[in-house]
Amino acid sequence: MRGSLFQSVVPLLVAVSTLYAADEFAEERQLVLGLGNLTAAPARFAAEGFAKDERIEAIFFEGLPWKGSATRVFAWLGLPEDGGAKVPGIVLVHGGGGTAFREWVERWTGRGYAAISIAVEGQTDEAEEVPPRARRSWKRHAWAGPRREGIYADSSEPLRDQWMYHAVADTVLANSLLRSLPRVDADRVGLMGISWGGVITSTAIGIDQRFAFAIPTYGCGHLFDSANRWGEALGDNRLYREVWDPMVRIDRVLAPVLWLSWPGEGAFPLDCQAACYRAAPGRRMVSLIPGMGHSHRAGWTPPDSYAFADSVVRSGEPWLTLTESNLSNGTVRVQMTAAKHLDSASLVWTGDLGFTGSREWAQSPAELTRNGGTWLVTAALPDIATAWFVNVRSGELTASSDYEQIR
Repeated sequence: MRGSLFQSVVPLLVAVSTLYAADEFAEERQLVLGLGNLTAAPARFAAEGFAKDERIEAIFFEGLPWKGSATRVFAWLGLPEDGGAKVPGIVLVHGGGGTAFREWVERWTGRGYAAISIAVEGQTDEAEEVPPRARRSWKRHAWAGPRREGIYADSSEPLRDQWMYHAVADTVLANSLLRSLPRVDADRVGLMGISWGGVITSTAIGIDQRFAFAIPTYGCGHLFDSANRWGEALGDNRLYREVWDPMVRIDRVLAPVLWLSWPGEGAFPLDCQAACYRAAPGRRMVSLIPGMGHSHRAGWTPPDSYAFADSVVRSGEPWLTLTESNLSNGTVRVQMTAAKHLDSASLVWTGDLGFTGSREWAQSPAELTRNGGTWLVTAALPDIATAWFVNVRSGELTASSDYEQIR
């Protein structure tokens, strides 16, 4: 009797202690969620000394105060050629070592989008002079807010002074600015971020529900148990777990999302990424491109982000939807519906264990058959496989099934 009573009380105590721990951060969570209320367009200022043309210009816009001082955000803002109709838009967020890239804006305006690329560490796109072989850095401007310190290394600072607080606020404000432009269709503005920008994107879409679509590239949430430096930095960081992890608000993500990465990604493992997209209730696509590499250019060059955005702003849906994925008796079976013709399929798998970015990945043939708008991929999974997913190709585009880990 005593044993059974003890066994019934222990789970209750654990539940109560867990609830108490969660409530301890309730105010911080509410403060972060409140960033979604920054819906008024921020004040906009000309950025003097930067080359501009009729369609693309450098600007500053007003950010949130930081440690009692006013801040501004440097950005490149571009519009496509005027065709008469309102155009979709996109907010672009760089990763570590990056800045507001004019080239990224040019790529999107060339496809008919209004685009704003923002610098989230108080910098412009002017390179500082650095010693040979040193990492490139960017000049900070006079209205700079915080810069990133490590991996949430400022978690002991007041929440309003933390870098991620301002990075998310800058992203929401950029959305508000872009949506306010007369030529922009406010209902068709998306968000894309690369690396740390992908982390910001994964976070912001649970806060600002106005985004019509999102493309977190590499970066994701659920990083506290990652078997690399992210897990080492975040494993004991309760503020990350309770306040900043995108998983905290992933159930609010209703917009279509493309989770873009590659099997060899060394910073953001496939299992952490998969935890995010499985928990988000909105429509999704996954694209894991073998050999993609990790950089800003590698992130914005593939056609997949542009094709995904095009499909959503035109039809409201991703161009491909996963409807079934299972493994039975050594045979992988994946079913998809697609608005584009699929040319080929392959099984991507590994027999290694441990961090996904350190594993060796192989590709095996897979059979692709069509029945109307439904496509079926089948393949024999090697006995030694520990994880797998299926890739299908449509021209230059790559679409993936969910990452599946066996052991």
